[in-house]
Amino acid sequence: MDVDTRLLRYFIAVAEEGNLSRAAEGLFVSQPALTRQIRQLESQLGVRLFTRSRTGMALTEAGRILADRVPALLADWDHVLRETKSVAGRAARVLRVGFIASAANEATPRIIAEFSRRRPGWRVDMRQATWSNPSAGLADGNIDVALLRLPFPGQDLLRTAVLFTEPRWVALPEGHPLATREVIPFRDLWDEPFVAAPPETGRWRDQWLATGERGGHPVRIGAVTDQPDEWLSAIANGYGIALAPASAARFYARPGIIYRPVSGVSPSQVGVAWAVADDSSPVVQDFVDCCLDRPLPEGTTIT
Repeated sequence: MDVDTRLLRYFIAVAEEGNLSRAAEGLFVSQPALTRQIRQLESQLGVRLFTRSRTGMALTEAGRILADRVPALLADWDHVLRETKSVAGRAARVLRVGFIASAANEATPRIIAEFSRRRPGWRVDMRQATWSNPSAGLADGNIDVALLRLPFPGQDLLRTAVLFTEPRWVALPEGHPLATREVIPFRDLWDEPFVAAPPETGRWRDQWLATGERGGHPVRIGAVTDQPDEWLSAIANGYGIALAPASAARFYARPGIIYRPVSGVSPSQVGVAWAVADDSSPVVQDFVDCCLDRPLPEGTTIT
């Protein structure tokens, strides 16, 4: 019998959380979709894996046996898959670098230039990911290293190093009443509708809604988008406002949108991330060193 490894990953997430909604958030899938996947796995195996109740999902005896074995099986498969892809990349002398939105801002070209100087004949393949994939493919082994906004879901399972910190501003429709202010207190934005990332992005969405910095005040969602162009359109069309890195005013300037500094909200961090297994990869570590040894982009600080 062949079982999709994705089903096993879903099973382990539910087993560890004991709760479908929390597991769905960590997996970036909807709860109904996760429920269907668990039922599909139970159907394929012909056994019941969970006892469902109002308090959560408890493993059956069969479920406990599977839960004991699956993590090692998946770890071995992930290692083989990552090693296979890395070997193919090394053979072609290509380093796959994932990134979200503007990556490391103005520092990105300098990082790539320095890496090319250190590794003649190597090419950096930059791969942009949507916001519904906050690790930019690193968690799936589809890239070798990533330039990301921190924090992101799954960060604790990877290596990360902070490159720089920059303030968070707010993006507003040009005609918004607050657009005339020089600096806007975050509290004055609490009742505004926000343009948000998809719910399944979990901590990533919460970070850009600043849910932990609202004093318990609920968030109003005006629109949900998954990439910069949709995000800009939603703001320009008046569906909501959005927190953004200060550098967005340079990278995503657009008629109809105004960016303003915000007080009373924490800054954003940009980091480089890589898999634990690549601690011993000279190529990946060369790229990480290039990230850490470069001039700072405008308006940023090292933390």
